[in-house]
Amino acid sequence: DAGYGAEKDFDHEQVSVILGITGTLELVLPLGARLGYPRWKEALADAGVEKELAEDVMKRISDSYVPWQENSFPGLLGNVVAGRISKHFNFGGTNCTVDAACGSSLSALNLAILELSSGRSDMAVTGGIDTFNDIFMYTCFSKTPALSPSGHARPYSSDSDGTTLGEGLGIVVLKRLEDAERDGDNIYAVVKGIGASSDGSGSAIYEPSSKGQAKALRRAYQQGNVTPDTIELIEGHGTGTKVGDAVEVTALHEVFGKGEKPWCALGSIKSQIGHAKAAAGVAGLIKASLALYHKVLPPTIKVDKPAESFSAADTPFYLNTEARPWIPRGDHPRRAGISALGFGGSNFHCLLEEHRSAKQVVDWDGDVQIIPFSAVNDAGLKEQLNAFDAEVGWTQLRFEADKQRQLYQPTDSSRLILVVEKDQTKCSAQLQKALSLLEKNSGEQGWETPDGIYYGAGNSTGSTALLFPGQGAQYPGMLKDLALQFPEFLSSLSDADRTFAANSGSSLVDLIYPLPQFTAEAKQTATAALQATEVAQPALGAVSLAAGRVLARFGMSADAVAGHSYGELVALCAAEVFTTETLHNLSRLRGELMAAGTGDRGSMVAVSAPLEQVETFLTEESLDLVIANRNTPEQAVLSGSTAEIERAIKLLNQRKIGNKQLAVAAAFHSKLIAAAAHPFAEKLQDVAFEDPRKKVFSNTTGQLYPSDAPAVRELLTEQLASPVDFVAEIESMYQSGVRTFVEVGPGARLTGMVKAILGESDYQVIALDSSNGRRSGLNDLARTLAKLAVLGKAIELTLWDEGYAANHPVPKKKKGLTVSICGANYYKKPEKRPPLQLKKTAVAAAATQTAIPNPVDSKSSVVSVPVNRAVSTDNLHDALRITQQSMQALQTM
Repeated sequence: DAGYGAEKDFDHEQVSVILGITGTLELVLPLGARLGYPRWKEALADAGVEKELAEDVMKRISDSYVPWQENSFPGLLGNVVAGRISKHFNFGGTNCTVDAACGSSLSALNLAILELSSGRSDMAVTGGIDTFNDIFMYTCFSKTPALSPSGHARPYSSDSDGTTLGEGLGIVVLKRLEDAERDGDNIYAVVKGIGASSDGSGSAIYEPSSKGQAKALRRAYQQGNVTPDTIELIEGHGTGTKVGDAVEVTALHEVFGKGEKPWCALGSIKSQIGHAKAAAGVAGLIKASLALYHKVLPPTIKVDKPAESFSAADTPFYLNTEARPWIPRGDHPRRAGISALGFGGSNFHCLLEEHRSAKQVVDWDGDVQIIPFSAVNDAGLKEQLNAFDAEVGWTQLRFEADKQRQLYQPTDSSRLILVVEKDQTKCSAQLQKALSLLEKNSGEQGWETPDGIYYGAGNSTGSTALLFPGQGAQYPGMLKDLALQFPEFLSSLSDADRTFAANSGSSLVDLIYPLPQFTAEAKQTATAALQATEVAQPALGAVSLAAGRVLARFGMSADAVAGHSYGELVALCAAEVFTTETLHNLSRLRGELMAAGTGDRGSMVAVSAPLEQVETFLTEESLDLVIANRNTPEQAVLSGSTAEIERAIKLLNQRKIGNKQLAVAAAFHSKLIAAAAHPFAEKLQDVAFEDPRKKVFSNTTGQLYPSDAPAVRELLTEQLASPVDFVAEIESMYQSGVRTFVEVGPGARLTGMVKAILGESDYQVIALDSSNGRRSGLNDLARTLAKLAVLGKAIELTLWDEGYAANHPVPKKKKGLTVSICGANYYKKPEKRPPLQLKKTAVAAAATQTAIPNPVDSKSSVVSVPVNRAVSTDNLHDALRITQQSMQALQTM
């Protein structure tokens, strides 16, 4: 992964291998057990076991252990792990291991950095290795005691009860930054500092010390010349033990101080993989490096309620229990700290910094695949479907899906696409279903299934339009999966967040993707914060515009755009009438103006009835209300004073007409917010408008926007207080030749409206967020691209999961084992020895022998029993004869 395979030329003599290892105890125990032989022998003799039997027992025990062999002695030495790596790759630099208990891997990192800093090496292979999880290790942790009785490590949780053991091998490659940049290496993160400290004196060798840990933190930050307030992620040592976690959090608070609000995410990978001991630190290092590289704040799991140490209102830390996009804050790069702490008071803390501020690549996980097929006719499709092997494992399926995307021809007359998700879709069953439906739906131009099968035939007809939703579509976490994985989405969010913060002093992204909440009240508060008009509109603009850019990555283009209410601003930006910065500024201003004011700001109510009936209702009841939104032929939204809205609701209920009062800040698109229209119009005079690059349709007129910039500005000025005629707008778009509508943004409300408006007409409508967040965001995106592709649109499906097949070798079936068998990894025990046949001394008493009375010693409680030293052979013969006669009698019976 670091790019230094056999095909790359580099100086092997200047490569060091320094690893953190706590010993190769897998071999120590069985090989060292032989030292107990003399004691076993003595114990057996003391127990009265005959010598021959004792020897047999000891041989059986010996057979169960790995025999001594050529590699036994080296295998007992931890440094040989580093030595074997150096030997295999022919490295000539330092090779050694270091043991700092659970801090070993960061201790090794520290030594590796010193090697590079001194110039003794140009590259260092470092990390930690720990695979010792046998009964002996469990015994050690049980006796401490540190193991979780529930079997779950819950770092920093109120119900934590101990740790669980893990194992792992974590290796990273280090180079001096200037060398890595010169050589064009793929740089995941930059080590800015590493602090090491000892606890000093204490009451117990394994008792943690907050003061000792704080020293390591401060030394790392001093070396990196940074202050704690610029660090936004801490990957803690957090094992899940109450005392250990509490001490660590105390040290963090001591160094970070207090905060007006939490700014630093805290987590521990031990909640996911357990405590990997010597490899624990490098696991956290890799996690934090990838977080910086992909610009994602990673989750820590198994926390339903944070520990008491996080209850303070002024704590700078929060437990990040879900993945969230990492937006840059202030004027500093993203930074993360990683802690690894070992028994004996060994404390290490590493400070990492991002190499580049912009996300470089899509963070594909491969869990959703688009598998396309195309042919000149349906017969060709069936042939391809029958030839496709859907029974392979998921890794192989990724390669097969990539191959299909390379072969797919959008100009072919028959097109069929499967969207499959790992652990959610049975690909073979979906394939058979597609074959069956091809036969059943023969002759149809297009069809689809709820589980992700899309079919289209013939050429693409009509033009394509993008629709942007308005206020009310927003919800916390909207389109988060796309924000986590696509660079253009994250970049758009960052731009919006920066503009919002400049105007309000707070983070827009923290409102869209709020910090994890642990109570119903807190979650409701977060939802309410996003519903505020001055937040909802900028949030919708940021997310919708970002989603449109993700679609553009795959070649999606549109001839026309439109938006519902606020969404019209986003549509104008998508048509390049004004810049994205202008959009974000106007969004914030529009929201603030619509929410501002004193006195009754009015209210709104949605009415489910034909538009003509609603108009008649207003006239008959003499209501001072306006139809603010003509959403569909069967739904309208009334707007006006709160008193009139409440009166309308009572009258609607009396007439048994369905209605719902909306949670809005004012009576939008009515005269009650006319005051907001004037300052908004003044602001628009300062905005540079360009002629639209796409057709833009207007809510106000239901027709096309003018094609010149001044007229566009004038119409937009009127839009704020004018009613929204979405019905007329969609009908005009259809009449202009639009046949494919794509809703870009959260939810699928506009999709439902378009269906209600156009009814049985010939059109297609697609929502990017069709599941409203209930499905994986990548699954929804894949379905959108698949449907557009089968409609004949020019979608670049080869960009899906881009780079995986090219950068990974195709897995090949291997014959038998490929690992050489030896005593270190496998031991075939010899066949069990047969039971030992000991020579027994026969003792028999004559049946007719007269018993001799035993003398009883009155001074002793022991009764002596006489033993016959000689046994008569005649008696034995008599006994044998009687036994034979008895056997004959039994056989006769």
